[in-house]
Amino acid sequence: MDTPARLLRLLVLFTSRPQWSAQELTARLEVTPRTLRRDVTRLRDLGYPIESTTGPYGGYSLGAGGRLPPLLLDDDEAVAVSVGLRELSRIADPVIAEAALGALAKLAQVLPSALRDRVTALAEVTEGLGGPVPLRDEVDPPVDAGTLMTLAMACRRLERIRFGYRTGEGETSRRHVEPHRLVSLRRRWYLVGFDLDRDDWRTFRIDRIANPTSTGGRSASRPVPDATALVSEGVAVRVYDVQAVLRVHCPPRLAAREIPPTIGVVEPGPDDAPTTIVRIGGDADWIARYVAGLPFRCEVLEPGEVRTEIRRLAHRLLREHPAVSQVAGSGAKSSTLLPSGSKTEA
Repeated sequence: MDTPARLLRLLVLFTSRPQWSAQELTARLEVTPRTLRRDVTRLRDLGYPIESTTGPYGGYSLGAGGRLPPLLLDDDEAVAVSVGLRELSRIADPVIAEAALGALAKLAQVLPSALRDRVTALAEVTEGLGGPVPLRDEVDPPVDAGTLMTLAMACRRLERIRFGYRTGEGETSRRHVEPHRLVSLRRRWYLVGFDLDRDDWRTFRIDRIANPTSTGGRSASRPVPDATALVSEGVAVRVYDVQAVLRVHCPPRLAAREIPPTIGVVEPGPDDAPTTIVRIGGDADWIARYVAGLPFRCEVLEPGEVRTEIRRLAHRLLREHPAVSQVAGSGAKSSTLLPSGSKTEA
């Protein structure tokens, strides 16, 4: 390793950990202690505040201040930064979003051509889905960057792929899929594709996909669905045993403003429609509490168990918040609240 490359490698090491011992650095760089001391001196001369301490717990560290070290990223880190900046530009306020897009453009300019092509492919085939992430699992396994890029390139090239897949119940199978789009939902990623064995469009959690490989075959020309709508229906409705159908008394645009796509599926309709059909999945008691908190009138069309839970919730609230209250032990007289907010003595 020549001197410039060694200095860059040394900076990467300094930025990856708070402190290094001299023995660790010489072993990583495969140099002598004397060469290490020279390299540290060179970095100090360039303006990097490399601090050193002696003793059994001594070593080297990059101090505060000085010049900003060059940003050195491996391929996976570059992909992660690009994905993070693009997601931030989508969900942040305009000022932060503009800054994120600016940083993304600068990063794209310095990426090697092969890596730039992969990052561009990921951006072209990825769609974002807003709303809170459903917490069915306590911890979501991390998404492998290599798997993500393989799927992105397959979507872009319209190439059929095979992969192993594990369902939420732990069942495993091999899938033969024509990939269409990737959908990001905060910390989760989904692949939307046509399952050739099941002859239907399906969504797949990417953290449950293993060893995707291209078959060399081309995807057939067929009508494609709205990828985000398909994922929305999957996470908000289809994964639950109880699926409620509501009629909300407001236009679809107002319903969509209050009900995120990860909570319910709002059926499209005219802007001036007086009512909208919404489908929500979950436990019956959870659906009842959610419906009770919506700011517009709702009718539960089905199932009956959700209507029963809503009545049970209403009776409990009426018991806990009666119109006439007695303050025990205070000797105060009870009073009734009139609609105007005035009180009349009982």
